[in-house]
Parts: sequence; C-alpha cells; structure tokens
Amino acid sequence: MKVLYLLFSFLFIFLMPLPGVFGDIRNPVTCLRSGAICHPGFCPRRYKHIGVCGVSAIKCCKKP
Repeated sequence: MKVLYLLFSFLFIFLMPLPGVFGDIRNPVTCLRSGAICHPGFCPRRYKHIGVCGVSAIKCCKKP
C-alpha cells in the first residue's frame, strides 16, 4: 500500500502544469494589452499561443 501512495505522489508531481508555460495571461484585458488577440479554438497561422482569454476554449494569440 505504501507503494501506491508513492506512485500517486509521483504522478501528481509529474502531471502538474508547469509554471510559465502559458504565461500570466488569464483574461482578455491582459491579452489585448500585450498586443495579442483573443481567438476561439486554435490560434491562426503565424500566431503563437501565449495564454487564455477567460475560458480555456478561447486562446490568446500573438504574432511572434
């Protein structure tokens, strides 16, 4: 049983989202202030995903 607790703790650590992967952009105001656009679904061509605009279905996209 102790092995299961160890396994769950390792899974929890490895499956946690990494800080800084999508930056600190979590709402439309900070997205637009950074010179990006809010786009539903995937980012258009030549745009990079840098965060989300409120909900995870709307992405914050910026030209690199």
